[in-house]
Amino acid sequence: MDWPTLLADFLDLFFRFLPSLIASVVVFLSTLFIASFVSAKIDALLVKRGSKLEIRVLLSRMTKWGIRISGVVWALSIVGFNVTGFIAGLGITGLIIGFALQDISRNFTAGALLMLQEPFNFGDYIEVAGYEGTVTDIQLRATELLAPDGVRVLIPNGDVFTSTIRNFTKTNLRRIELKVGVAYESDLEQVTRVALEAIHAVPGLLDDPVPMLFFHTFGDSAIEFSLRYWFDTSENDVFSARDMGVKAIKTAFEREGIEIPYPIRTVRLSNARDA
Repeated sequence: MDWPTLLADFLDLFFRFLPSLIASVVVFLSTLFIASFVSAKIDALLVKRGSKLEIRVLLSRMTKWGIRISGVVWALSIVGFNVTGFIAGLGITGLIIGFALQDISRNFTAGALLMLQEPFNFGDYIEVAGYEGTVTDIQLRATELLAPDGVRVLIPNGDVFTSTIRNFTKTNLRRIELKVGVAYESDLEQVTRVALEAIHAVPGLLDDPVPMLFFHTFGDSAIEFSLRYWFDTSENDVFSARDMGVKAIKTAFEREGIEIPYPIRTVRLSNARDA
């Protein structure tokens, strides 16, 4: 084996290929810069026009990835790589890859539709697919929630799009329902008056719709009622509104001598007689 000849042929091939390689790398790096630059400019333009954050994210990300993919194809073509022939020649392999990417394309499409339809926005508190939390990001593959316990949850956009979404932030009005039981000896008119007066201590309480109390069940040890009231979420949150309501009712009942009984069960025993 003539090593000097092989080395000379390799160096000759390398130096003939080197300009194309350098040009390909320059094109690839340039498209990365251009993608980020154009994406930022589009986002800035949409900000000036007052577009919503979700639309800005969708358009800027699609622009960025579109330019990046075009740059990769261009860079490969410079070094002589036949991208079109490669894709056409994949055959059954391409079909397999298509099935493998089915979920990715499903989530990508669902993410774009979510950003366009806007069933929720960044910062909204939602419940979807068995999870709840604050929306921190809507990516093209998944939606990110920050759960109340601080855990970040990524839910595939396909699951989000096909699931029932409960948006607790979309409206400024929320209703709380408290279920309470009072002793059978209680004056129910007094109970109604004291509970409705006590609930006005909750910040953000609305007078319209008016708070409503109704008795509904003869329990084992108490007459049970439900107290419903609406509040403004811009002044209070659902957890605090419920917490303050419970505390206000308990304090008022203790002051007025209204008993919230413990569960009691009476058991009567009789002596068995000999047959």
